[in-house]
Amino acid sequence: MDHSEGIRVSIYDQVYYLKSDEADHAYMREVAHYLDQRMHAIASRTQTVDSFRVAVLAALHIADELLRLRREHERLESAVEAKSLEYVELLDEALGQVTVASAAG
Repeated sequence: MDHSEGIRVSIYDQVYYLKSDEADHAYMREVAHYLDQRMHAIASRTQTVDSFRVAVLAALHIADELLRLRREHERLESAVEAKSLEYVELLDEALGQVTVASAAG
């Protein structure tokens, strides 16, 4: 593997070389650091030394977080869409009143 195009990260005391565009290096380091922190936190809480088990538990926690955030995003997106429609109706109503007043005046 050509490491010149990638970055070196450490996750749960193991070194990995990840291919990444140079512009994404900081982001990939952040992702690796996040996973490393989650794995160490899970290992300390469960007293588990099996790295595969720790990785699966970390994946479950991260998947749970992702799905909760997706649901919240969808909820917020729906709320924004509903408010936008409400504002469009109010604006149309206000513009209609202005048009009627202009025509009468």
